[in-house]
Amino acid sequence: MTLYIKNMVCARCKMVVKSELDKLGLQTISVELGEVELQNDITDSEKEVLLKNLQTLGFDLLDDKKTKTIEKIKNLIVDLVHHKNSELKVNLSDYLVENLNQDYSTLSNLFSEIENTTIEKYFISQKIEKVKELLIYNELSLSEIADLLNYSNVAHLSNQFKKITGFTPTYFKQLKDKNRIQIENL
Repeated sequence: MTLYIKNMVCARCKMVVKSELDKLGLQTISVELGEVELQNDITDSEKEVLLKNLQTLGFDLLDDKKTKTIEKIKNLIVDLVHHKNSELKVNLSDYLVENLNQDYSTLSNLFSEIENTTIEKYFISQKIEKVKELLIYNELSLSEIADLLNYSNVAHLSNQFKKITGFTPTYFKQLKDKNRIQIENL
């Protein structure tokens, strides 16, 4: 049985969800971003308890097909930007079509309808959050960050960063209060 879980965006989320499933004695085959494969079916009462426990931790169970698809899109983008830097060179639409086996225009229209933003804008916001993270760590130059996140050049990264945040990357780096947004709130 497969469960779809909203707001799973990182490895820590996977560990927390796995822990909750273990507490309830539910045997898992796999726990991935937004998706859990159980060995056995889950009863309605188990599902109700799981839902309550997950909601207290900021997660939610998804039931309808549209919401599941949106979460899959978000999880693929988060995973791509935050965990698979080397794959950022692929075309985003091709990446989503390949992983979701659906037409991109259908995915794009659904995402825009439900999220009130485009897939591209969501992707850019994820990349900008990654840039913020890397700027805060102060381990890479802006040129290295641009290369890592597949920007054509530093100017492109800087322009996009300023458009989204209102600051240049250099100014952001100097700020005492660096306003990062949690991934699940993008």
